[in-house]
Amino acid sequence: MALKSLVLTIAIMAVLSSMSHAGEPSPLQDFCVAVDDAKNAVFVNGKFCKNPMQVVADDFFESGLNVPGNTSNPLGSVVTPVNVNQLPGLNTFGVSLVRIDYAPYGLNPPHTHPRGTEVLTVFEGTLYVGFVLSNPGPNMKNKLFTKILHPGDVFVFPIGLIHFQFNVGKTNAVAFAGLSSQNPGTITIANAVFGSDPPISDDVLAKAFQIDKKVVDYLQSQFWWDNNI
Repeated sequence: MALKSLVLTIAIMAVLSSMSHAGEPSPLQDFCVAVDDAKNAVFVNGKFCKNPMQVVADDFFESGLNVPGNTSNPLGSVVTPVNVNQLPGLNTFGVSLVRIDYAPYGLNPPHTHPRGTEVLTVFEGTLYVGFVLSNPGPNMKNKLFTKILHPGDVFVFPIGLIHFQFNVGKTNAVAFAGLSSQNPGTITIANAVFGSDPPISDDVLAKAFQIDKKVVDYLQSQFWWDNNI
């Protein structure tokens, strides 16, 4: 019995240990304002940290999320991020924020965040949102979860899964989203697959998508818009 308890304890500790390393490392000090110049940096933790004696309030401040983004592009949407690259004081805290503006029928196209879960709330307008599960197994399809969101509604997109938002209304829409990473990254599926540099072999894509190579060549010749500022 004692041996079983010991084995169970070790198993639980292993699981907790793996969970603690699944996300970003915990801060080792009160803050670590990111700085690019290593000569002026101390206390490395994720990025080089600004000398605490030189930290000021503006290192923790960013403005402008009240200003609508320019949606006059082929997608009809624009993402305004506030991550560690815009707000150095976020370094080591494992969070970031975006504002997303949508023109009528504007789309934030299918994409993933490889390093962060996203929780989105609609401020104005009506959005059709959804995400797709990862490969479920043999003879099973990737399940799609969708919802129509109105102002005040909240929806979560799990880390790494393909998701999207589409403005189904006739007016502009605005949403804000928090992400569980200081730098969650974005992989826009169409851009990455058909707009990579250098291009992925059309033989590979034709077989993967089960389409003619001429279709692949056409898609690769298009300009793939990035709606992230």
